[in-house]
Amino acid sequence: MDKIWLKRYPTGVPETIDPDRFNSLVDIFEQSIQQYGDKVAFINMDTEMTFNELDVLSRHFAAFLQQRGLKKGDAFAIMMPNLLQYPVALFGALRAGLTVVNVNPLYTPRELKHQLVDANVKAIVILENFAHTLQKVEDCVPVEQVFVTAIGDLLPAPKRWLVNAVVRHVKKMVPAYQLQHTTSFRASLKQGEKFSYQRPEIMGDDLAFLQYTGGTTGLAKGAMLSHRNMVANLEMVSALVAPLVNDGEETVVTALPLYHIFALTANCLTFLKHGGQNLLITNPRDMKGFVKELNKYPFSIIAGVNTLFNGLLNTEGFKDLDFSHLKIALGGGMAVQRAVAENWQRVTKSRLLEGYGLTECSPVVTVNPTDIEEYNGTIGLPLPSTDVRVVDTETGEVLPQGEAGELQVKGPQVMVGYLNRPDETAQVMKDGWFATGDIGVMDSDGFFRIVDRKKDMILVSGFNVYPNEIEDVIAGHPKVLEVAAVGVPHDASGEQVKLFVVRKDASLTEKELIQYARENLTGYKVPKLVEFRDELPKTNVGKILRRELRDEEMAKIEGKAD
Repeated sequence: MDKIWLKRYPTGVPETIDPDRFNSLVDIFEQSIQQYGDKVAFINMDTEMTFNELDVLSRHFAAFLQQRGLKKGDAFAIMMPNLLQYPVALFGALRAGLTVVNVNPLYTPRELKHQLVDANVKAIVILENFAHTLQKVEDCVPVEQVFVTAIGDLLPAPKRWLVNAVVRHVKKMVPAYQLQHTTSFRASLKQGEKFSYQRPEIMGDDLAFLQYTGGTTGLAKGAMLSHRNMVANLEMVSALVAPLVNDGEETVVTALPLYHIFALTANCLTFLKHGGQNLLITNPRDMKGFVKELNKYPFSIIAGVNTLFNGLLNTEGFKDLDFSHLKIALGGGMAVQRAVAENWQRVTKSRLLEGYGLTECSPVVTVNPTDIEEYNGTIGLPLPSTDVRVVDTETGEVLPQGEAGELQVKGPQVMVGYLNRPDETAQVMKDGWFATGDIGVMDSDGFFRIVDRKKDMILVSGFNVYPNEIEDVIAGHPKVLEVAAVGVPHDASGEQVKLFVVRKDASLTEKELIQYARENLTGYKVPKLVEFRDELPKTNVGKILRRELRDEEMAKIEGKAD
């Protein structure tokens, strides 16, 4: 396979990495503790935690988990937003040799039950704000031990008492719950001091994470990510950012939740390896509060999704921040829109680099090189030791450069498979190649561009219309805040394009928007319908749910037909 993208790698980025340089994430963690002991690893709510402090607390937690009878390979769930407790629980569980199952705290009881049963979770650490959800399913899940924590638990006294009291009694953010067999997280750390930690032998093939994906269509599947998968992806991302990063000196803004694989790898694990400090944002939806936090720290790296960057750019005070230290802004999780990227560069004087990944690939596959001058509309180049090809969706034949087809990925970061789903694994993995379900194209320099998801494509009179392209154009209108494009059935053309738009300026009309689209898009791509909304449905990380909008439209049509 001709890897034409290698010729475009910036100076200093290697063509390959060694996925076996470390046996496990625990090896990397221990190395960072030795190197960066007294440096700050995490910051949350104005409280700092050094690498040494994280070492002590996670070791106590690991010892406690072992004492409680949890064995190497047991599944351990974490259900909380970005708090100092998260890295303590994460590294405690990994050091005990457990497999971590990240759980979205906003899950409904049905979703939570599915995940805990599917992964056969033995123990869970949960923020008390969400304990009522667990209560509803506790009798039908395999969980034997529950560790409950409160938002302020790792803050120093008296701040801890104050925060917890306000959350419980003033803001009333903790619904009443009754759970059997609970232990307070703080108590488990305290008791763990008494026990000695026995480091298990952890190898590359051992599972580090069961990361659930694909929950928007049917039941979520657990992607089995081994320590080798994760180490490989860390080495790849490190190879890319190393020329720009000063070890032990970077501050990375972590606004995406750590239970999401993008933030977990790109923020938490990568910069832990480089001795950076993670500024944990607990509630990024509070944009004003978020900007306040950013004002306190000279941040050098920020990773997020398009909606997060767009939200910041439209929040008062953001433009006045000090961006002189900012080296890398990395966009992933969904397409970065040109209008957002260009506005970001104008305001911050730094480039917004788009990358691409999937849960099944630990997750990063491609990233734009750090030496690009401006946004280029691509997802960048494959990472070192990563192969990407474009195949015909019908025949599976490899397509030549410039032709659109399904992207397939091969590399040491590709998952072991889906837990207990050999059939579904076989559907997406053949001869080491993982079929992404994304339609893409490669240019003459080896840059890839996502044209769209296979299933999101709109077919207008036999022409393929890709929502990403439409959304990208419409987002460029100065009065548009957010946009989603979906295909809705049409008698004459099969489907037509419908827009769902959140206005930045209330004066924006349907007519004005369609005229703008006509000026920028070929006739068959021009939206025929526009619906203005106050907000668009999103996933927990801010990805717009096109599918939900389409389902709403279909339900309306079916209702009329009845």
